[in-house]
Amino acid sequence: MNIDVPGTRTVGDGMTTNQRQRTDEPGVADGGRERTMRAAYELFSRGGTRTVGVDAVVARAAVAKMTLYRHFPSKEDLVLAFLERREQVWTHEWLAAEVFRRERAPAARLLAIFDVFSEWFHTDEFEGCTFIQVLLEHTDHINPVRLATVANLENIRGFLRGLAADAGIDDTDSFARQWHILMKGSIISALEGDLAAALRAKEMGTLLLRHRGIDVEIAMA
Repeated sequence: MNIDVPGTRTVGDGMTTNQRQRTDEPGVADGGRERTMRAAYELFSRGGTRTVGVDAVVARAAVAKMTLYRHFPSKEDLVLAFLERREQVWTHEWLAAEVFRRERAPAARLLAIFDVFSEWFHTDEFEGCTFIQVLLEHTDHINPVRLATVANLENIRGFLRGLAADAGIDDTDSFARQWHILMKGSIISALEGDLAAALRAKEMGTLLLRHRGIDVEIAMA
């Protein structure tokens, strides 16, 4: 599944994913669902879905537990809704949109991913990759949360496959998996404290593009 991001879409410079989520004000009467969802987003993004309980979510949202369960019959339902929003906010509205805003050439957009990451790594709201964290939390391969997370990660590769195809790269699936390894590896390294990890990954990405026959200098011109 490819991520459809119009090239004309813009996102404010320096806006974090949590800040963007908070700009989506709830409707006149959401019955507490939106407050619950925003609270879950913030808590799950930071603390993971295993360690953060529904009591913490209702406390942050300032809603009754009955309100949470009216909208989300189980914690699993809440986590699945969180993953759906995380994909919308992080993958679509932040990463893909920011990459399209910065560059026009597909190969340049691939490299711009690491410029976006580098800025993210230096913010106070850098929380790592939610999808990797949730994947590690759920080891049962038929668990709905794990399956949803695997789908989230595959959708990121779909975005990469689209950029690779536009850049004229053959075997886009293999390339997308290689590029995704660089992305995920840089996030883990940044969590270790290597704030230059994104720039190191960009250097490796440049070599990978050259290996695939892409003239990086022309792509970045």
